[in-house]
Amino acid sequence: MNQPQPNNPLHGVTLKAILEYLITEYGWERLGERINIHCFNYEPTINSSLKFLRTTDLARAKVERLYLDSISFDERKGKNAPTEEAPDVGSVWDRARRSE
Repeated sequence: MNQPQPNNPLHGVTLKAILEYLITEYGWERLGERINIHCFNYEPTINSSLKFLRTTDLARAKVERLYLDSISFDERKGKNAPTEEAPDVGSVWDRARRSE
């Protein structure tokens, strides 16, 4: 029943983890611009978005595609590469300014 899925990059990643990553990466406003669905544009919450995405295959596929593209981009740019520095402390905006 629980067979390994070596060719499935989403194996073991929950929809909630995907959504939290995308919100951290883009924020609700930019996420709503990239994927134009109501639950991202009007009073967005994680719970309402999860409920919608679990019932709408097309929207879920778009979210999963954006997640895979974002992860792939991060790996190409070395964003998630380990560093010898202390972990970043501060807001998302401070970290974004430092990485430019």
